[in-house]
Amino acid sequence: MTTEENTVVVQPVDKAKIKHIVKVAIILGIITSFEFAIAFTLSAGGVKTSIFVIMTLVKAFYIIWEFMHLGDEVKGLKWTVIAPVLFVIWLLVALLMEGSAIYAVKF
Repeated sequence: MTTEENTVVVQPVDKAKIKHIVKVAIILGIITSFEFAIAFTLSAGGVKTSIFVIMTLVKAFYIIWEFMHLGDEVKGLKWTVIAPVLFVIWLLVALLMEGSAIYAVKF
């Protein structure tokens, strides 16, 4: 009968990784607290909605950049992710502006 020996090797704490994680958490926390401040200080309207959309996109890109490691990829791969999103944002803005122009038409 053979005996198996299980050994656990404890790795030293990587201070650089912990520092990076704390930095990312602080940045996301600052953006989120800015959103909360805006939510409770501005009245409802287009400015408030625009700020929320912009801040959400900033947080989404930052999360993709850090947690999905897009920042470590080559330039071509970054643009294959960023360019379609920018096109969709442009399309939404254009459609919203053109769609609201119908109210200026007199029948």
